[in-house]
Amino acid sequence: MPPRIAPLDPPYDPETAEMLAKWMPPGADVEPLALFRTMAVHPELTARMRPLGAGILGSDRLPARLRELVIHRTCARCGAEYEWGVHAVAFGRPLGLSDEQLRATAHEGAAAGCWTAEEALVLRLADELHDTGALTDATFDGLRAHFDDAQILELAICAGWYHVISFVIGTARVDLEPWGERLP
Repeated sequence: MPPRIAPLDPPYDPETAEMLAKWMPPGADVEPLALFRTMAVHPELTARMRPLGAGILGSDRLPARLRELVIHRTCARCGAEYEWGVHAVAFGRPLGLSDEQLRATAHEGAAAGCWTAEEALVLRLADELHDTGALTDATFDGLRAHFDDAQILELAICAGWYHVISFVIGTARVDLEPWGERLP
């Protein structure tokens, strides 16, 4: 299906080119992602969103693998194949997520037998926040045994951010990146 909101195409005006360059990894020599070019239709909002997105991905408060599990599970639960597939290639596989684990982020979640206790907890966090907007006491207590309060908040904010990104993708119907993985 075609996009509902078409991404911007080059040539970009100088302000748009600068903004898109900030969304891409340093030194990237590829066209900005379709998601970023779609969001650039609203440059003011996109500029305000970037610091939080960059802060989530650039934070060292949590192990990157755990952050990615929250992202993968949240995107899968939201049906955001675009973002799930981009993260599988750009982050998940480089962080050591196996085919079985990537599949589990899309299907079984925490119930799959391929997770450590910490990994299963962050997947439960993603599921509970997706389903109810809250955590059960059991999940929160389990998280507290592994993480401090700031880390728990960061996990929740990460899940919320990727709900926002999933909503943008689902609203605009962003085309899949040709190199992105497909949901299993």
